[in-house]
Amino acid sequence: MDQLSLGKSSVAVSTLCYGTDLIGSRIGEKDSHALLDVFADAGGTFIDTGNFYASWYPGCVGGESESTIGRWMASRRNRHATVISTKLGFDYPGCDGGLSATEIARECEKSLQRLKTDYIDVYYAHRDDFDTPLEETMEAFDRLIQAGKVRVLGASNLWLWRVAEANMLSDLQGLTPYSVVEQRYTYFRPRHGADFGPQIFITEDMKRYCAHHGITLVAYSILLQGAYTRDDKPVPAQFASPEADDRMEALKSVAQETGATLNQVIIAWMRQSDPQVLPIIGGSNKQQILENVGALQLTLSEAQMEQLTRAGDPDVKKAWLR
Repeated sequence: MDQLSLGKSSVAVSTLCYGTDLIGSRIGEKDSHALLDVFADAGGTFIDTGNFYASWYPGCVGGESESTIGRWMASRRNRHATVISTKLGFDYPGCDGGLSATEIARECEKSLQRLKTDYIDVYYAHRDDFDTPLEETMEAFDRLIQAGKVRVLGASNLWLWRVAEANMLSDLQGLTPYSVVEQRYTYFRPRHGADFGPQIFITEDMKRYCAHHGITLVAYSILLQGAYTRDDKPVPAQFASPEADDRMEALKSVAQETGATLNQVIIAWMRQSDPQVLPIIGGSNKQQILENVGALQLTLSEAQMEQLTRAGDPDVKKAWLR
């Protein structure tokens, strides 16, 4: 699996990331380790988790994903070959949430212990905290960088203006900026006014900002939990529209041309977009992971990329109607 550098840092990761929100919770320990093995054996090095995963799942209190990954790395002795990203900001039992200096220092130590490591490769602010001065947050993150406990800083679910404000402050005060932005993203485009709660969708402005400043874009929920391929999974209301119908037709057309699955076409489109977006893939069984990894063998033509990207645009539809 190819590698790319995160932002302007020296940290290189695989071009696919494995998301582990249900590792160690809905997916038991033995199966979790087996799935992590599948991803690693396919050349994957980038694994994404969070401190509160999966506190929402019955019987869980948070930290289950990190702890499971920590035991996996310890048993496989592969910490040196693995790039771990984790996050803080949401509350869960024993954690009030937020991005205060105290919270950042405490939660980092808890994540390090659960992951059985002495450093985190990528540490994300998982949601914004308007009650804590931005300077306090960025100074606290920078102290972790200087102490060698964190290698790269990332922002997840922060509005563009807040990422820009944080990085401008960091530049002026000689602090470490955000080098990675992780947001929600998929092939379908959200309807006007779509509400994703605390999750922030990647916008065109965010793409332009990250491209201009050399910030890596990472995307989660890319396949909408099977909505593109499963009859029992309707398209979420935030995306359901005639435009989504047009984009689905384009997706099916390109999949038929290439012999790839719909999911593989989505991943390839994301990776070939300008700027490139690094997909976080899921997979609760070996076949799903291998299908997603198989997208790395797919190269879309310029015509296919244009067809996919412009599907649903009003001018394209008018031209087709003529």
